Amino acid sequence: MLEKMRNIGIMAHIDAGKTTTTERILFYTGKIHRIGEIDDGAATMDWMAQEQERGITIQSAATTTYWRDFQINIIDTPGHVDFTAEVERSLRVLDGAVAVLCAVGGVQPQTETVWRQADRYKVPRICFVNKMDRIGADFFSVMEDVHKKFAIETVPLQIPIGSAESFSGVIDLITMEEITWDEASEGEKFERKPISDTNREAAENWREKMLDVISSYSDEVTELLLEGEEPSAELIKKELRKAVLNRQYIPFLCGSARHNTGVQPLIDAIVDYLPAPDEVAPAEGIQIKKEETVSIPCKESGVPLGLVFKIQYDREAGSLCYVRMYSGKIRAGEQVMNIGKKKRERVNRILRMHSNKSESMDTVQAGDIAVFIGLKTAQTGDTLGSEGMPILLESMHFPEPVISVAIEPSSLSERAKLKETLEILSREDPTFTAREDAETGQLIISGMGELHLEVLTTRMLDDFKVSARVGNPQVTYRESVTASVEHTEAFSKMLGGKENTAKLTLKIEPRKRGEGNLFTSNVKEAVSGAYSSHAVPKEILEAIKHGIEGAFGSGIQYGYPCVDVGVTLLSAEYDELSSTPFAFEAASAMGFDEACRKASPELLEPVMNVDIASPKEFVGDAMSLVTQRGGLILGMDSKTDIDVVHAQAPMAKMFGFSTDLRSVSQGRASFAMTFSHFEVKKGGL
Repeated sequence: MLEKMRNIGIMAHIDAGKTTTTERILFYTGKIHRIGEIDDGAATMDWMAQEQERGITIQSAATTTYWRDFQINIIDTPGHVDFTAEVERSLRVLDGAVAVLCAVGGVQPQTETVWRQADRYKVPRICFVNKMDRIGADFFSVMEDVHKKFAIETVPLQIPIGSAESFSGVIDLITMEEITWDEASEGEKFERKPISDTNREAAENWREKMLDVISSYSDEVTELLLEGEEPSAELIKKELRKAVLNRQYIPFLCGSARHNTGVQPLIDAIVDYLPAPDEVAPAEGIQIKKEETVSIPCKESGVPLGLVFKIQYDREAGSLCYVRMYSGKIRAGEQVMNIGKKKRERVNRILRMHSNKSESMDTVQAGDIAVFIGLKTAQTGDTLGSEGMPILLESMHFPEPVISVAIEPSSLSERAKLKETLEILSREDPTFTAREDAETGQLIISGMGELHLEVLTTRMLDDFKVSARVGNPQVTYRESVTASVEHTEAFSKMLGGKENTAKLTLKIEPRKRGEGNLFTSNVKEAVSGAYSSHAVPKEILEAIKHGIEGAFGSGIQYGYPCVDVGVTLLSAEYDELSSTPFAFEAASAMGFDEACRKASPELLEPVMNVDIASPKEFVGDAMSLVTQRGGLILGMDSKTDIDVVHAQAPMAKMFGFSTDLRSVSQGRASFAMTFSHFEVKKGGL
């Protein structure tokens, strides 16, 4: 029953209370029988040892629960910017999301990142303003913050009764009742009662504002209001649902998950307003045989089609492939086709996950999320389907890693184990890469930030029991050119008694920042032996292209990958007797290197967006820390008790920044860093 299913994600900035909120949802829906607290390292969804030690979510955890006969598949996503890929791949497969906002911090830097990701995948969402019991909590300013920053209409479905220490419950503006929770029953019991006289005026004002927004998108509600009639709760909910699905405005609820307040109405809102799998726009894919885009309706009777959105390694079971089914059904024991890799795989078992526990299933069908065991070649972003109707779903895009460290095994016997572990981790996490440096022979691992690499190296040492040493973090630089140069390269070499010759002319020129590398050819493919400098055989053109594309990755002066370089093949002299693809590939690589050295090469370094949230009394110290490291202050937002400083700084200078920031702010300031762009590095390496 698709209409009785919800696939939702809980998304927010770090420390806004996502995992605590998820924990309460599981408790009140009867999925767990004891509330686990993050502070005690006992949260159900944070099951990894490192998550419990650090008190943060690192991997998105999936679970399924039931409420009012509805099946709710929940994915609790990380809030820390280093694990943004986990959020990206979760949002790609979800139908709706709950954005958890801190009542004090409002829209924080990572909230903006996840909000933009949700916009990219057109995910309908509702907002839950958490931590209403904290000093400085302000529900209405958080709503205004969302309205200003994301240019979207906001609608309160509840207003808080009091705030900070006086917060005691919420007023439901749809039914016009006060709801209060019983602390003795851990918030399981709650009471609805008429609105008291002291709160009536505020409730009526905010209900009027709520109806005002709803009526601007609903003719039915407008007509009733013009006739002086009050719209029924059923009609309001129906119109709210319509608007949320079309992403016209965002409904707001509030509470304090830590103090067991406001969670049950949130679960009701998930069921009432967020979409069923068949209510969102159909997924789009490419029909490989016909090479045309097709839309895939979410139907159990359709062709089987699922997307692998996450890989997780399990010591006993091997790779756990998290799959979102978009169409049809797949049974345990069946063969499926990995469409992108053109390989058949057998699904040995299908599991319904609850964090790190599981139960077996016979079948998974359209709209559902499950884990497949037995797939050997599947990676994040792969499409699973049928051979007869091969449809490739759009894969996911992940940011480039910007920080690297060298890792080496403590003994030669550990090297194979280390390489195997790195392969498993890079299959799990698309933003983590491992490569062997051709010149130094070192193993280099790259990731999204210091914390990201720290977590992964700790997993290698603790979970996989690999004995290895880790070097200091290194910045991943890039190289580019600043001038336009034409260069002719000739190649001649005797190999096995046969002469190999090639001669070609290349033009190298800079492209705009962020446009990427481009190879174009002015030399046409020759038809039936009519060779000249403007027409050569197809295999020669392919060899030249291969040589240039290989050279892009090997750098100019320092061996870092080249970016934003345009290469044009102007001419190629082909000799039927001595010219070979090997000779042209070598000539193109040598010619590229030589031309780039003449084209005033420059070194580019990654520049990061830095957002610092600091209490007002430490803002000056925090800003001077950034400027001392060559950073540039872009602006500042003031909130009730904190200021948020927006800056940009070179990544190389930001190592150890968190320690310095803690020491100047008595541990009260925090910061988030995201990659912004590459910029010319002054003074070379």
